[in-house]
Amino acid sequence: MFQTQVHLFMTHLPVFGSLLGGLVLVHGIYKRSNPTKIAAYNLFIVSAIGACIVYYTGAAAQKSIENISGLSDYTISQHKYYGTISLLVFLLLGIVSVIGLFITKRGNIHSKWIANFIFLVALICFGLTLKTSLMGNKIRHTELNKIVPFPPQKVIDEE
Repeated sequence: MFQTQVHLFMTHLPVFGSLLGGLVLVHGIYKRSNPTKIAAYNLFIVSAIGACIVYYTGAAAQKSIENISGLSDYTISQHKYYGTISLLVFLLLGIVSVIGLFITKRGNIHSKWIANFIFLVALICFGLTLKTSLMGNKIRHTELNKIVPFPPQKVIDEE
C-alpha cells in the first residue's frame, strides 16, 4: 500500500515540475540569464527523477486496485501506455537537461540552441504527463468517463 501512496503523491511532481520548469526556462531565455536557465534545468532533472519513481511505483498501484469491481481494464492499459511514453520522454528531458547544465555553465555558444530544444522537450513532457494523469484520474473517478455536454434539467411545472 505504501508504494500506491507514493505513486499517487509523486504523480504531481512531473506534471508541475515540467510546467514550472518550462516557465522558468522561458524567463531565462527571454532575459538571457544563465543562472535562471540552470534553475530550470535543475527542475527538469528533479522532475525526471520523479517521473521514474512514479513509473516504478505504478505496478504496485495497479495491484492494489485489481480486485476492485467496476474499473476499466482499457483505461488502466491506456494509463500504463501513456505512462511508459511519458517516462521515456522524461528520461530524454533529464539527459538533455544535464547536458544543458554543463553547456550553460561553460558558456558554450550552443547554450541558446540547447535551451530552446529543452523547452520543446519540456512542452512535450507536460502534454504527455497531463494526458497520463487524466487517464489515471479516470481509473478511480469513473464519472469522468461519461461525456455529457449538459446535465439533464429538472422541469418544474408552475401552476
